[in-house]
Amino acid sequence: MKVTVLRGGPSAEREVSLVSGAAVAKGLREMGHVVFESDVSPADLGGLDRAADVIFPVLHGQFGESGELQEILEGRNLPFVGSGSKASRLGMDKAATKKAWEAAGLPTPPYRVVTSLHEAMPEEPCVVKALDSGSSIDVYICKGAAEGPVNARQAVETILRKHGRALVEKFIKGPELTVGLLEEQPLAPIRIVPKRDFFDYEAKYKAADTEHRFDTGLPAEVIERCRQLAKRANDVVGARDLARIDIMLDEGDHFAPYLLEINTLPGFTPKSLLPEAAAHAGIAFGPLVDRLVKRAYQRRKVR
Repeated sequence: MKVTVLRGGPSAEREVSLVSGAAVAKGLREMGHVVFESDVSPADLGGLDRAADVIFPVLHGQFGESGELQEILEGRNLPFVGSGSKASRLGMDKAATKKAWEAAGLPTPPYRVVTSLHEAMPEEPCVVKALDSGSSIDVYICKGAAEGPVNARQAVETILRKHGRALVEKFIKGPELTVGLLEEQPLAPIRIVPKRDFFDYEAKYKAADTEHRFDTGLPAEVIERCRQLAKRANDVVGARDLARIDIMLDEGDHFAPYLLEINTLPGFTPKSLLPEAAAHAGIAFGPLVDRLVKRAYQRRKVR
């Protein structure tokens, strides 16, 4: 097939997207597809004018993952890999996603959206993050309102200056798991063990010492609970083809799971978690991307 791979884009995750897109293009070529790569942005959509059987967007963050690009592709009636515009828009907004999960009775850490420094800052440990950034960009773990190297007030101020809104979420102490979903089915959970305070951008994409463990050391019933929770969370958002759900386990409450966020277009770099989970299930990288474009193409035929 003729496949257009979209990579790069205008967001803060452009660097990751360029690496992901190059890997996807290479994998598709190895599987026999004719691949055209395009660095698109709201100001330059020329790559979409080239004839293609399927579009494979590999743009992380704003525009590429937040529904705008998907809406353009839908408007042009172009078949593409990944979630549609509605699910992409919901998944990109962390507060809206958590609200949807709460309405469905799914557990997520208590949170609030802060828009002003005049609001009271939490005294208890918390996580402060941007509402619409991925790759753990602009995420701070804070011990309280005035403690630690980065306190809650400083973190909120930084996020407000850059994004206008900040999500302040209760800190859950315990193991972190991530569950990849392929064709809406959960893959084996991976336990994230960073050597620094948490799984930030550096730990995800640049550090060589972050451990990804399929042997989680956790009870089998906890792992299965997380797999099923991830599937339910994915279904609520309406994500399709591929996604990744991040979960924290409360070590003080029998490893009770809490949903953190969904990535409707997770990374495809050599260190990325979804391809790693697929490989663990016996699906190598080439067959993985081949399977995704064929599924998108089949949707066009059905439509």
